[in-house]
Amino acid sequence: MVEHEKGKMENKRISIPKRGDEALLFSWPWENLNNFKYLLYGPIAGKVLYSIYKEKTIKNDDTWCLHILILFGLRALVHQLWSTYSNMLFLNRAHRINEQGVEFSQIDAEWHWDNFLILEAILAYLLCLSFPLLANLPIWDLRGVLICLILHIGISEPLYYWMHRLLHFPSLFRKYHWLHHSSKVISPFTAGHASFLERLLLCVVIGIPTLGTAFIGHGSVGLIYCYLLVFDFLLCLGHSNVEVLPGSLFQAIPLLKYLIYTPTYHSLHHMDMGTNFCLFMPVYDKLWNTINMNTWTLHKEISSRTCADSRIPDFVFLVHGVDIMSGMHAPFVFRSFSSIPFRVKPFLFPMWPYTFIVMLVMWAKSRTFLFSFYNLRGRLHQTWTVPRFGFQYFLPFAAEGINTQIEEAILKADRIGVKVLSLAALNKNEGLNGGGKRFTDKHPDLRVRVVHGNTLTAAAILNEIPKDVDEVFLTGATSKLGRAIALYLARRKVKVLMLTLSKERFLKIQEEAPVDCQKYLVQVTKYQAAKHCKTWIIGKWTTPRQQYHAPSGTHFHQFVVPPIIPFRRDCKYGKLAAMRLPEDVEGLGSCEYTMERGVVHACHAGGVVHLLEGWKHHEVGAIDVDQIDVVWEAALRHGLKPL
Repeated sequence: MVEHEKGKMENKRISIPKRGDEALLFSWPWENLNNFKYLLYGPIAGKVLYSIYKEKTIKNDDTWCLHILILFGLRALVHQLWSTYSNMLFLNRAHRINEQGVEFSQIDAEWHWDNFLILEAILAYLLCLSFPLLANLPIWDLRGVLICLILHIGISEPLYYWMHRLLHFPSLFRKYHWLHHSSKVISPFTAGHASFLERLLLCVVIGIPTLGTAFIGHGSVGLIYCYLLVFDFLLCLGHSNVEVLPGSLFQAIPLLKYLIYTPTYHSLHHMDMGTNFCLFMPVYDKLWNTINMNTWTLHKEISSRTCADSRIPDFVFLVHGVDIMSGMHAPFVFRSFSSIPFRVKPFLFPMWPYTFIVMLVMWAKSRTFLFSFYNLRGRLHQTWTVPRFGFQYFLPFAAEGINTQIEEAILKADRIGVKVLSLAALNKNEGLNGGGKRFTDKHPDLRVRVVHGNTLTAAAILNEIPKDVDEVFLTGATSKLGRAIALYLARRKVKVLMLTLSKERFLKIQEEAPVDCQKYLVQVTKYQAAKHCKTWIIGKWTTPRQQYHAPSGTHFHQFVVPPIIPFRRDCKYGKLAAMRLPEDVEGLGSCEYTMERGVVHACHAGGVVHLLEGWKHHEVGAIDVDQIDVVWEAALRHGLKPL
């Protein structure tokens, strides 16, 4: 019944007009400033700094400037913490209301969600200048709390209700309110995503309890802090897309469901826009008969879900952290930062110690976390992460524990019905588990297909190399990928300078090549041997000094993680082998490490192809050179594109 009602409500959505039909006070005055908008805090911050510099302390008249900066910093933190929680899929995926992911387009549209904080900070500053009374409020006045509640419940709540209903009139909705409803999946940042006029009206709603209490004579600094922080907390609660209030709470106290709204309650307003208009208190929807009749049924269903009720993914990509810095690229840290390719930014350094502590906690927990997800052609793709970072894979005592965690993830995927599990980077390290072969040998009855995806990685690298190249220099030559690339190029009559100190491993690979192609595989032991070769394929970390042996104009192709640092300005550096996902992918809102939007590592794409083709074999151990062209053609056929 609930699913039927949800379907009916989806059909009742009002069509959202395209941006352009904008009216007076729709756009923000500082819209064209982009991130320079934060300079608008300058006069407030300057007043505080000048007071400290001149008076060696903050004057009473300037105290409120400091309060404004602190308060609006805390308000931004409330929104960020709610966003962090709502994106922690490993904690709340069972209670998500809309299971679709937030896409790049929505993240970009909501990029300047904090415009309202600048607006309210400026208004607060102007009010303090106009009314000296506000700049000299006491720290606390208990009687003011009661007065503030009365003003909020008696005036602000009904005022917001009717303003909200008016904004849903077709003419006003088309000019103003459509922007807020243009977000497909509500999130805490959606709460601040609105037109300039709407936030001005909300300033009136907020100002009545706070300023009213002050003018009556019982205002206080503490009251303003508490009211604004609680206001933002409840606003983010309603937009969190995660149900946090248990259904049993409303069964135990039936009256409570009319005194406080829930995320489900507000999400239904975005599904059926003719209902659930209240600010925080559904009693006003009850009073004017605009409560969605499906509210409590849907709330009970969502709040009682367990992880077993969640949709089973068809495909899982099992990743790991590269380093501490890259750990902060997770969607639940900074959504905007994770939506762009990873780069080390200055603001990350102060967070390094906290991230290190989180890493230790994850290590102690020793469990796999759900990281992100997207949908491709109706099939759910999830990214799980093993709580290990790159350097830990090279600690001898950690190998067994890492393999145990990977094995547990594979068995969990097999148990819940995942079709394909693809291993990323070091999770399929040859020395660790033989490219995943250890697990398929140990569990021969696995239903889930274990895939290292390196066949497509090899194909992507090989298709980067121009057809007219007749000589290449290959490092990491005896690795899984290096072996496959060398054998494939030898079949194309390309001379391969294989950098390796192991004569035995070289001869073993050479013997795999057809007899008439073996002469194209040549062992070298020093980088100087490639001083005339302009095509380098890097499969092992290469230092700047080693790179300088390459001639000018060399193209460095690479499959080493992390990628080498580009030091040579006279050379070209290719990125890690990657593929662009088909255009019909849905719910994708985070970048995969340093990859561009919509681009994934080739081994990830290899698992996707394995799923879309419906192949029943495991892709583990050594790469089958005969399958390189087969996998490449399948990838192109399914809409994946090389960069």
